[in-house]
Amino acid sequence: MIKLGMVVVMSAVFAAGCAKPEYDTSTPEKTIAAIQQMAVDGRLDLIPTMIEIPVRDVTFADGVTEESAVGDVREKAAEMLTQLWRVSKKLQARFPGDLTEELKDGKNMGGRGDFGPIVAGVLANPFSFISQQQARLSVLDMEDGTAALLWDDEPLLEGAISMIETSDGWKFTFPYSVMQSSEYFPDSREEWAVVASMLLSVEGSLGDFEDEIDQGKFRNLSHAGERAGRLLGESVIVQSAIYAMMKRGK
Repeated sequence: MIKLGMVVVMSAVFAAGCAKPEYDTSTPEKTIAAIQQMAVDGRLDLIPTMIEIPVRDVTFADGVTEESAVGDVREKAAEMLTQLWRVSKKLQARFPGDLTEELKDGKNMGGRGDFGPIVAGVLANPFSFISQQQARLSVLDMEDGTAALLWDDEPLLEGAISMIETSDGWKFTFPYSVMQSSEYFPDSREEWAVVASMLLSVEGSLGDFEDEIDQGKFRNLSHAGERAGRLLGESVIVQSAIYAMMKRGK
């Protein structure tokens, strides 16, 4: 078990430190496949680069631009996803039987009000839902540099998520004008910093959870999921409360 743990850790270090591999994002369909391959390759840190977030030409009072603030959020998201990948691999190695038997049937997840299996399933295989439901997801190229994402031939989330062609290939995007009109959209240096802090907090909780996996504190995958749910829930609630108070204070 110790040797297996070392292999997992060394693999994670190598994946995080190696040169950025090339992924084909020349079409919307290939971009979706590229993201799935990133998950397989353990390069979840690249996924934030696949989201196009328009930024304003704004410089905050401390001299930081909105572009830089958004970049910091991307960096924290990449670090958080890298930590998620390490946790995922350790759960798969520690509880292979549980992952196969307990989580293969979605009907068994949380059926008795127990969300441990659900959380554990997401952590152990974060992108399994995408791969399992791939047949339901399709892309409609609008032939104008944009593409619509369809779920069962209907706009995904009523069109809230779409794709756009950029100089770096196709990326996912959101209706910025709608996002910016929301009272919860970050609109200041401090608010972007809290979003980055929230991601950092999640990464820290995942790190604590990883330590407990290494210490053998969990009897099964469901037990691990219950603990992860508490750790992650506490960190997100605290940061969300801070963000909400900032918004109300305006």
